[in-house]
Amino acid sequence: MVTEMQTTIEIVDPVFTEKKYNALDRFFISLINDERDLPFIYLCIKLLLVVLPVSIYLFIPGNFNWWIAIGYYLVQLVFLAGPYILMLHNTSHRSFFKKKYSFLNNIIPWVIGPFFGETPESYFAHHLGMHHAENNLPPDHSSTMKFQRDSFIDFLKYYGEFILLGIYQLYQYLTFKKRFKIRDKFATGEASFWILCIALSFFNWQATLAVFVIPVFLYRFLMMAGNWGQHAFIDPADPGNNYRNSITCINSDYNKKCFNDGYHIGHHVRPAMHWTEMPVEFQNNIQTYIAERAIVFRKLDFFSVWLFLMLKRYNWLTNFYVQLDPLNPKSKTEIEALLKYRTRKFQNI
Repeated sequence: MVTEMQTTIEIVDPVFTEKKYNALDRFFISLINDERDLPFIYLCIKLLLVVLPVSIYLFIPGNFNWWIAIGYYLVQLVFLAGPYILMLHNTSHRSFFKKKYSFLNNIIPWVIGPFFGETPESYFAHHLGMHHAENNLPPDHSSTMKFQRDSFIDFLKYYGEFILLGIYQLYQYLTFKKRFKIRDKFATGEASFWILCIALSFFNWQATLAVFVIPVFLYRFLMMAGNWGQHAFIDPADPGNNYRNSITCINSDYNKKCFNDGYHIGHHVRPAMHWTEMPVEFQNNIQTYIAERAIVFRKLDFFSVWLFLMLKRYNWLTNFYVQLDPLNPKSKTEIEALLKYRTRKFQNI
């Protein structure tokens, strides 16, 4: 039951609503496990219609032009990359295609992924094989705990460590945890991607650099910035508590575009929860969020949170802080003190 206090927070993020489907919709729904994921089909089609023609054009001898490549990046960044990454995220947690069409599950990580800096199988191995298993605690090599989380210098260290050591660390972690199936698929995908890049570079090194190599560094920077924002505010008293080591962002354009990714606390509490259920889960469990002193922002995404922290603009963050408990509201000074307390680096880990 939703209490009167809970209804004071209006949610405008997307949820599933019944609708009539046309013949093409019904055909696609017959292939997938959950009709609520139909938008992923049309997103895949849109992505392929953009990245394949542009990439092929850039690889044709004599056609390569850096201005075209830059325009291509801008289109990706503004319209395509976020939805793609979050589609990859959701289909990593919940199998997209039905068992008899399971070979089609390779389209998102193996066919589309390399155009967005995602080496095949690496996202699944890192996100499900390690990150969720360790919950941002020290065994998670992408943990934010050992960094001062309002420091751009520390973020650069974080990103640099991931770029230089991430593949090795993940491989070693999966080996140590005896997750050999995930490890071997990860190693196969990583090796296949870089072998392809080496081979293509003999044909057209500029196009290879622009289409495949630069996106690895670009999008991994953005993904690490996003992960930093998601896990920037950690309660030193209980760093393994999902409600206190993650944040949630509600009522943002980002949630409409990227399948409710802002509900990161709920996602860590129930990793297999469908993205259309997250706003309802949040509303139904606000009392728990209050009791656990969870941090929730409105109208922000994780990249905005990251940017505000890099600029040390806590006063901006306080403007978007959601007062979950109207009976015990915090002043802006109290909110800022809480946020600063939760961004302090953990010593000796």
